[in-house]
Amino acid sequence: MGRRKHPELYRAQFPLYTIKISPESGLVITAGGGGAAKTGIKNGMHFLRLEQIGGQLSASQIHYHDTETRATMTMALADNFIAAGQDASCHILRYSEAVHKEEKRAGKKEKEGNSVNSKAPRKRKPGVNVPESGGGNVRNESQEIVVENLKVVQSDFSSDELQKCVRFNQDRSLLVTGGADGFIKVWEFPGMKKTLDFKAHDLEIEDLDISPDNKIITVGRDFKCCVWKKDQLVTGLRWNENMDYIPDKMYRYQSCRFGKVEDNKETLRLYTVQIPYKRERKPLPCYISKWDGKNFLPLLTQQCGKEVISCLAVSDSGTFLGLGTVTGSVAIYISFSLQRLYYVKEAHGIVITDLAFLPETPRGKQLMGNNEAALISVAVDSCCKLHLIPIRSSFPVWLVLLLCALMIIVVIILLQHAFPEFL
Repeated sequence: MGRRKHPELYRAQFPLYTIKISPESGLVITAGGGGAAKTGIKNGMHFLRLEQIGGQLSASQIHYHDTETRATMTMALADNFIAAGQDASCHILRYSEAVHKEEKRAGKKEKEGNSVNSKAPRKRKPGVNVPESGGGNVRNESQEIVVENLKVVQSDFSSDELQKCVRFNQDRSLLVTGGADGFIKVWEFPGMKKTLDFKAHDLEIEDLDISPDNKIITVGRDFKCCVWKKDQLVTGLRWNENMDYIPDKMYRYQSCRFGKVEDNKETLRLYTVQIPYKRERKPLPCYISKWDGKNFLPLLTQQCGKEVISCLAVSDSGTFLGLGTVTGSVAIYISFSLQRLYYVKEAHGIVITDLAFLPETPRGKQLMGNNEAALISVAVDSCCKLHLIPIRSSFPVWLVLLLCALMIIVVIILLQHAFPEFL
């Protein structure tokens, strides 16, 4: 597939490294920055409001939170709590949304000072509701975001001073962080008391996720993908076990995510992405693997192109997988078959740092409009870009059965006409 339109949803003033979307409100939080280097590039979080305007999704900034000299590289969201990885620390923030209202009694005569200004035309701010009549109340409404800094804990002790990943468990009682030092730390939330601290990988941890029963899956640069129950190793995964032609250290794991199975609440899937360990003159393909999320047996592995994968996302229902690449391309795959459904080559033109599907909640579906899925990508080019999957048309089962019956009847009639003794 060639290039297709990919709307630029929003542009920040600094590189973006992470994005999360509130399931309840559809509020988008994206963050990044230039770090501690004195380059003049700011560090911060942008809170964006999504709206459907004229059948198209648009985003507008409603709050900016300054993170001073620290760029947010990783982020996890639980209700109105944010766990932000900044340098070697995990910062816990809480935000609150409020609608600020101002009422002003408008009479027939204004004060003399105001009457002079009233002669000039005034620009109305978005979200201002003005009664049609000349008198009455004028009410201004604007959404406000208030951000509180609650706690800071050190989550990495390597010389790189970098927290690589952070995730909440399903009931938001635990927070898990992984660092460049290869250690996993488990924290009670929201108190942030450290309950576990163990060496999971010999090199830095690239990604992690948590299953509904609190098993932790980790992938590292040491070629390993491990499943942990607390600090005990349950199993190590081998995606190429049935591929003798692929040596163990030709590929390393890059990403991992658990996903639901549509229409089957009892089933769980795990998805991992494998990328070439070294860049060859002739690029090697990347692979995506699907595993049983309970016994961790491999189910399916497919190639996913020769562009190196940088990040992975799974939709709420588990129907779609989103992939971003180091060259800025975006792809959406069907999780059942691991077949590519959507592809935009070099949508950003530079490494994609994170992806997020719009949540499949009432608010999320309202924002998606006539689309089955919506994916937002962020990259070092400071842009948020939107990728849409239109609702796929399908035939009713009864119509398919009817067509099959008609085809059988037609075939029988033709055979009877060609061979009178057929029946």
